Amino acid sequence: MSYPASICVFCGSSMGHDSDNRQAAHDLGIMIAEAGSHLIYGGGHVGLMGVIADAALAAGGKVTGIIPAHLRYAEDEHPGLTELIEVESMFVRKRLMIERSDAFIALPGGLGTIDEVLDVITLAQLSQHAKPMILINLKDYWRPFGTLLDDVIDGGYAREAVRELYTLVPDLDGAMEALKLQD
Repeated sequence: MSYPASICVFCGSSMGHDSDNRQAAHDLGIMIAEAGSHLIYGGGHVGLMGVIADAALAAGGKVTGIIPAHLRYAEDEHPGLTELIEVESMFVRKRLMIERSDAFIALPGGLGTIDEVLDVITLAQLSQHAKPMILINLKDYWRPFGTLLDDVIDGGYAREAVRELYTLVPDLDGAMEALKLQD
């Protein structure tokens, strides 16, 4: 069994109010490292982003962070990464994260996380990539997002096929199972 060579994780630059999400970020970082996948993420050392990077590194994984220059201090750029790429904007950050990744996972996060997820789904809809987008629905976090996309489809603003461009899973094991490659 194998996994994608690189997995991008979108998640909060804050910890949020639910400590279970912090544990999930920690465990996912370890799982990605143990799967032999290279973690790609936003480059910060704060919030869930910092937790996942620290866990992947501690488990012997490779981690690349991509951070806009204007967020170097706000997101406390991570000093111990395998590779840290500084870019000029959020747009370039997303583009590089998408280009360098073979698959995407989203944990809970804020507006930036939602924006990143929508970009990945939109680009897949436009046939710009065919990479998996996995939403880990911890405590139903992504349920309203799925409902919004259903409303967009039901309203005639997107095709039914959009539902096939992302996978909603209940937990970390479900995410890793969804990413298994056929050998």
